Amino acid sequence: MCDYSLHNVKTRPAKVSDKLTTRNFGTGTRGFSASEDANVAVCILPGTELSFADEVRITGRNPWPDLINHKTAIFRQINQDNPRVHHDALEFPNGKLVLLTFLAEGQQATVLQLPAAPVGSKVPERAAYV
Repeated sequence: MCDYSLHNVKTRPAKVSDKLTTRNFGTGTRGFSASEDANVAVCILPGTELSFADEVRITGRNPWPDLINHKTAIFRQINQDNPRVHHDALEFPNGKLVLLTFLAEGQQATVLQLPAAPVGSKVPERAAYV
């Protein structure tokens, strides 16, 4: 998914093995840009697994980014009941959730795996269980 503030930016869906970069799109939020075009926001489905080239850095109130001490994360959407806040977040192995907009710019990530099925999808009725 792409956060609400990226709706006026050119987008495309994420694919396995995509190389992404955290970027400020000038819309009030950060997101992932495509390696082939920094002006294209890459929209990620909840449950997508990502691997970062280095330990993830977040921006805080300090002038120096804080480290998360992890290189992997799962994309999540939070605060769905409030349309006026950021929803895109990363969940780290220690359970910590960080809004994507708080990630420092310029970090490189790779899409490891997409979710097996989009959230809310149903198993086909003809499926057989063993």
